[in-house]
Amino acid sequence: MNILITRHDKIGDFVTSLPLCYVVKKSNPDATIFALVSEVNIEIAKKIDFIDEVILYDRRNFWYMLKSIKAANITISISAFIDTRLGLLLFLSGIKSRIAPATKLAQIFFNKTLKQRRSLVEKTEVEYNLDLAKLLDGNISLNYQLPLLKLDNRQKFRNNNQLAGQKIVLFHPGYGGSSDGNLALEDYSNLAKVVSELHSIQVVWIFGPDDLDIKNKIKALIPASDIIYQPPTIIDYCYLIRDSELLISTSTGPMHLAGALNIKTVSFFGGNLFASSMRWATVSETSKQLNIEIDKDYNQDFLKTIISLVIRKLD
Repeated sequence: MNILITRHDKIGDFVTSLPLCYVVKKSNPDATIFALVSEVNIEIAKKIDFIDEVILYDRRNFWYMLKSIKAANITISISAFIDTRLGLLLFLSGIKSRIAPATKLAQIFFNKTLKQRRSLVEKTEVEYNLDLAKLLDGNISLNYQLPLLKLDNRQKFRNNNQLAGQKIVLFHPGYGGSSDGNLALEDYSNLAKVVSELHSIQVVWIFGPDDLDIKNKIKALIPASDIIYQPPTIIDYCYLIRDSELLISTSTGPMHLAGALNIKTVSFFGGNLFASSMRWATVSETSKQLNIEIDKDYNQDFLKTIISLVIRKLD
């Protein structure tokens, strides 16, 4: 049996679907699990040991995708997120059982749907995704083991920067995904200064290719002892997070990568329920997460509270 699981949008969205992939593979160990993912997630998907094959969701080449999915002889698909283009793709692929949330016009292309009303935020995205597995098997176990992304601790970045014996604390101040709450850059700098003064801590600022403006602004705010790093690939990003003590960021892709690796996180969320941690908490152990709601007009007393919480998280 060949089962296709689709989540074809951003990093965090894909990571929240990993528990779904895990439980489907666990309950169907002889099945081949295919993942249909966007380009940004393809290298991550190839590192997941309960995903057997990866198909690129290429928005520029519908007919090539259709050919690839047909060639895989998929019997069942489970889609954690749907749109009309995806629905048509899977329908034309001839997949007999097509599972999806009952949402949007796109649901007409699926023959097993579940009404979830995710906008009510009654569960996390992880839980909503897992519920879809019940349409495959009503008795399926929804338990999953951490970390979902298993990487050797290569310590390449640590060795290149002579950080033996140091705890690496990562800061990612950029926005992305559903994030709408964040610290001001000056307050990130103030928080990092306190963290850097703790025993055996090295502060590292990490950025992606879309963060160049913020990267340049941070350079003007931080001391030379801090390291600024833009990993060349998403997997380099993951290996650095794997070797880190803590990631401090807004609720965007790097937070979810840390969650997949079960690394401690301090994450900032806005007051909007749809973008809150009630919906977008990551997949790590809850004890490793510190999710903080930030108002746009927060004051310095609130920043002091955050600093105290971060210090406690590092103890």
